[in-house]
Amino acid sequence: MCIAIPSEVVAIQGKMATIDVSGVRREVSLLLLPEEAAVGDYVLVHAGFAIQRIDRAAAEDALKLIEEIEGLGD
Repeated sequence: MCIAIPSEVVAIQGKMATIDVSGVRREVSLLLLPEEAAVGDYVLVHAGFAIQRIDRAAAEDALKLIEEIEGLGD
């Protein structure tokens, strides 16, 4: 099973982006992204690559579901 995490693009340098997920930042490649990304966009990230742009509402919904799933283990 593959899981792609919705992430906000906070910086871009060349073909690399800094993304933020719940305050955690990391570098990911934009090489597999079929369209251009801009700071403020949300992208799905899998295995260190942004693979698709998504809208903010879809990203927020997905992140809420992930938080709910994490809470089930408590």
